[in-house]
Amino acid sequence: MKVVTFGEIMLRLAPPGFQRFTQTRSFDVLYGGGEANVAVSLANYGDTAEFVTRLPKNELGDACVASLRSYGVHTDYVVRGGDRLGIYFLETGAAQRGSKVIYDRAGSSFATIQPGMVNWPAVFEGADWFHWTGITPAVSQGAAEACREAIQAAKQLGLIVSCDLNYRAKLWKWGKSAGEVMGELVAACDVAIGNEEDADKVFGIKAPEADVTAGKVEADHYRAVCDELVKRFPNLKTVAITLRGSLSASHNTWSGVLWSAGQFFTAPTYDITPIVDRVGGGDAFMGGLIYGLRKFSGYPGKALKFAVAASCLKHSIIGDFNAVSVAEVEQLMAGDASGRVSR
Repeated sequence: MKVVTFGEIMLRLAPPGFQRFTQTRSFDVLYGGGEANVAVSLANYGDTAEFVTRLPKNELGDACVASLRSYGVHTDYVVRGGDRLGIYFLETGAAQRGSKVIYDRAGSSFATIQPGMVNWPAVFEGADWFHWTGITPAVSQGAAEACREAIQAAKQLGLIVSCDLNYRAKLWKWGKSAGEVMGELVAACDVAIGNEEDADKVFGIKAPEADVTAGKVEADHYRAVCDELVKRFPNLKTVAITLRGSLSASHNTWSGVLWSAGQFFTAPTYDITPIVDRVGGGDAFMGGLIYGLRKFSGYPGKALKFAVAASCLKHSIIGDFNAVSVAEVEQLMAGDASGRVSR
């Protein structure tokens, strides 16, 4: 069985090291995007992962496909067309200076996708899971409608549907707010995740006494968020929230909670310093959670611990993709956080 993910993958351009945009004279070139990042994680763990997107029919589109395939991600249903590959520029922060992202994705091949361009019954043949994020419907009205089309097809075929709320204020510019669009889409999902703020930004569901900017993200406060999401969207069977305490751009604490069938689980908290690259941390969590829920069926607490450990390791890896193995994640889960050389 395979997992299908759907969304935009972009060219990632970042100044080397910790240079600022105003300093750099060159950019490191990688690729990344929420749903593609999840697919790479799952492929690394040995699952069959199919990523669906729309890319321009040129050499940049070819290079993007080649990058995905190099990680074992299936790209058989990537649609080719449109004028350009979306780009995002990343300035990596350090100490008390936060990272910055500038998007250059207006009019991209994916932003101009329309319903009917993807043969979803063919895509979902042999699949048991479909994953999307809140970034996709934020990109454009066409992307939102294509995402709705995919969710409906997945539900009709009996797939498990998961979403990452992934609120991006800079993207919701096409006429409707996140709250107006996301409700209908999340209502069809079986699994949902978010970070400390996503449920608040999208649905107005706020954790009591939480203060993200002060690093106050105690796990127990987020049970109310999970309870309210399940109350609002009764189809949800699993809800997870990542908990990041930002002490600085280089030093975070990292944990997560999970609600499943009325039970509430809390993961260990990792103290991560120094952070190499935190972009894609939430996607690494989602990839780990999907793998964990499928691998450790009936043990949601173990699935949560796998997801948090996997995403903790992502903070040590440059790029959007979480290039870690199951064995490395399990080693950290078992308590080996020493970082000693493996000889």
